[in-house]
Amino acid sequence: MNSPASLTSPSAPAPLEKTHLRLGFVALADVAPLVVAKLLEFGHAHGLTLELCRQPSWAAVRDKLLSGDLDAAHVLYGLVYGVQLGLGGPQTDMAVLMVLNRNGQAITLSSRLADALAEHGTLPKALATLGRKPVFAQTFPTGTHAMWLYYWLASQGVHPLRDIESVAIPPPEMVAALAKERLDGFCVGEPWNAMAEAEGVGRTVAYTSEVWPDHPEKVLACRRDFVSANPNAARALVQTMLEACRWLDGAGHRKEIARWLARPEFIGIGEALIAERLGDEIAASAPRGLPMRFFDNGAVNYPRAAEGAWFLTQFERWGMLDARTDYAKIAAQINQMQLYRDAAARVGIAVPDDDISQVLVDGKEWGSSTPSAGYAQSFTLRR
Repeated sequence: MNSPASLTSPSAPAPLEKTHLRLGFVALADVAPLVVAKLLEFGHAHGLTLELCRQPSWAAVRDKLLSGDLDAAHVLYGLVYGVQLGLGGPQTDMAVLMVLNRNGQAITLSSRLADALAEHGTLPKALATLGRKPVFAQTFPTGTHAMWLYYWLASQGVHPLRDIESVAIPPPEMVAALAKERLDGFCVGEPWNAMAEAEGVGRTVAYTSEVWPDHPEKVLACRRDFVSANPNAARALVQTMLEACRWLDGAGHRKEIARWLARPEFIGIGEALIAERLGDEIAASAPRGLPMRFFDNGAVNYPRAAEGAWFLTQFERWGMLDARTDYAKIAAQINQMQLYRDAAARVGIAVPDDDISQVLVDGKEWGSSTPSAGYAQSFTLRR
């Protein structure tokens, strides 16, 4: 539907336009598919050599994608959509190639605030004990963590634009900021929530899978002109990452990737902290959350346009974007669904149905048949 016409047919050889690809990432456990793909060299079977390039922040990932220093990256879903609309940087046509994982993020409060929540029972009452405006961190203004944080706060009766101060901080800096009492809470991916608990400076109070069960999280993304100029290489990259995601579902492989992610060039913290919330089953320390999912026979990875369009409704809800009626069209242009289908067919992976229907934490439903017009304005708390 939205892949370049120059894609070769599934039965034909596919000479690659580019064979060495530079992939960006930020130090988070959900970079696992990229690390697996590189260390096990899954790309070689598809004609690719991968180079992983750790970045200090999501803003750095964005900048290097836009400059061409990176070919593709492990990226926040909402960042891609923000750049597409010129909200998170210079407007650039972007492409989501596949979903890399679902779940695996959480909201952590300072120990003081978590105690107040336990004592007073509601978040507004707990925040009132601070005697000042609370400060919460997310990782990028249009990113997934900002959207999960805002949605959760609103579901608790806290207005994320008026009742708190929201700041963007790179994931590896979150725990130190909480320890220094610069923050009252944050939303971030693992292993940083687990680290905050291990160091005794914070407690996880909600999991993003409670906000939207099995929500899409990080995506493999690039500029759209990269796909246009390198359609076969882009497809080969998706094939490679699908092989890596499939490997992660193998027996014992989550423990093995935790050891690899602990290396200084990837995350650089203790293996046990990474493994704690990376397993096939959620750890005892995260009883309400759903496990981080990477593959599940391909159910994780299909880049449905309807899921991407949800982020546009939230941009509108929080005043980042004026109401529009073309969210479905924008999402269908960004999400390379046909390219994904072609890649999945070549590695024997079934493509799930386009239709979705999900009830979020506040009881509101979002799905492929939900009209986007008026959805953002249907919330009690909004811009």
